[in-house]
Amino acid sequence: MMAPKFLRSKFLQPLPHGFFTRLGGVSEGAFATLNCGERSIDLTEHVAENRRRVAASLMLPADRLVTAVQTHSAHVEVIDSVPKAGRPAADGLVTSLPDIAVGVLTADCQPVLLVDHEAEIVAAVHAGWPGTLGGIIENAVNKMERLGARRSKISAAVGPAISQENYEVGEEFRERFLSKDGRSSRFFRIDRQGSLRFDLPGYGMELLRRSEVGRVEWLGHCTYGDSRRFYSFRRSCHLKEKNFGLQISAIAARRLPLSMSASEPVA
Repeated sequence: MMAPKFLRSKFLQPLPHGFFTRLGGVSEGAFATLNCGERSIDLTEHVAENRRRVAASLMLPADRLVTAVQTHSAHVEVIDSVPKAGRPAADGLVTSLPDIAVGVLTADCQPVLLVDHEAEIVAAVHAGWPGTLGGIIENAVNKMERLGARRSKISAAVGPAISQENYEVGEEFRERFLSKDGRSSRFFRIDRQGSLRFDLPGYGMELLRRSEVGRVEWLGHCTYGDSRRFYSFRRSCHLKEKNFGLQISAIAARRLPLSMSASEPVA
């Protein structure tokens, strides 16, 4: 049985965390193999097993992996207990509980994981363009601060997302950004064919820096351009595929022994 494959950030270690790929699960077809999207039409038992494997990779039972009902909002929810029924409606989750992991689901949008190691507060953010423009990143940092974190002590990592090379947008899209943030202009460029391209992870990192977090990195993987390792909503649309999976990124506010963290599988 293949274990789930995931990427890690040097800034988030030694906390158990991972930007999980699509590799190492049991789903089939368009969802092969580590689809963690519970609202997809994938088999329920496959998604449940995939999420169990993700939680196990973080040294936690399945019911300690908390995700939200994501709607491309800028709403961030503090998780102070494991939800008993249903999932919170939010696109960002913050917690200081040591025995759970908070996670987000993506398929081109930015997954952002954050931690204040000293305060032992973590966050997971789903930052597509609507949430990013709406303030989801800033809201997550503010919520962490209210819970006891210090923004200068926060480390943040932006996981696999669609790259500028593969993110074609229209002029109306650019005008929407410029009308709210004139400084966003440098994250748009015209390619040789005359198409307008947007740098979503670059802009996300810029907003993290503006929020004055201590350390920021992008892991540098494009979901659209790597079909073996990542699901991509836009790629599936271009290929006229009816279905696609969702990869998960998650972090827990609990330190692992070095012997365990050093042996985690990496994609």
